[in-house]
Amino acid sequence: MDGLPTNILPSPCDGRTSTPAEIRRGLLASLPIALSMVPAGLVLGAQAAQKGFSLLEVPLLAGLNFAGGSEFAAVGLWASPPPVLLIMAITFLVNSRHILMGAALAPAIQHLPRRKALPVLFLMCDESWVMGLSDARRRSEAGHSPGFSLPYYLAVSLAFYVTWVACTTLGGWLGPVLGDLRTYGLDMAFPAIFLVLLRGLWKGARAARPWLVSLVVAALVYLFVPGGWYVVAGALSGLMAAWLLAEAER
Repeated sequence: MDGLPTNILPSPCDGRTSTPAEIRRGLLASLPIALSMVPAGLVLGAQAAQKGFSLLEVPLLAGLNFAGGSEFAAVGLWASPPPVLLIMAITFLVNSRHILMGAALAPAIQHLPRRKALPVLFLMCDESWVMGLSDARRRSEAGHSPGFSLPYYLAVSLAFYVTWVACTTLGGWLGPVLGDLRTYGLDMAFPAIFLVLLRGLWKGARAARPWLVSLVVAALVYLFVPGGWYVVAGALSGLMAAWLLAEAER
């Protein structure tokens, strides 16, 4: 079946859908993924608290950046005094994937005015990006124009945002009591649900060849090069592979 499993992403509603109906659809679709953010948020908040972050600084970390991977990297590098330039560089490297994600999302939101497009991009995380693109594609195939549903996307994204900030704050509060939550394997919930979501973008093994190249290169760089360079290496190698394969098929 094309697209995400129906228990993860409900089918698009018909052309008569209203804004409240699209918001409800987005909230329902976001529920299982938002639940998966709870343990990851608790882990991040607990780690931040153990590094000396206050209960005000933890939600600021989660809310202003809103990119889980770079937040974990920043907390992991935190020291006294903090290596600010190193943390900034690693944050940029880890978040550089958002450049490619934004470029992929741009065609779907090009009809939006800037005052609406900017919140869409700010709230974009890995999960909302996958769900937004998958839903837009499904709606376009069903004859909707435009395929991108702004109320649906904002409902999904805001549910993720609120859940993430709230759970990191809760983790920061409970962190000194709970200790290292990674010993329970809770930090694996987030990557696991994202792998399930990627199913919605699957178009066959042939189209996935650049993904494979990106995966292999990123894994090799991760093993042999310190720092966050594996993110950039994986992204650039995937782009290069996609370009070379497209040229070869012309």
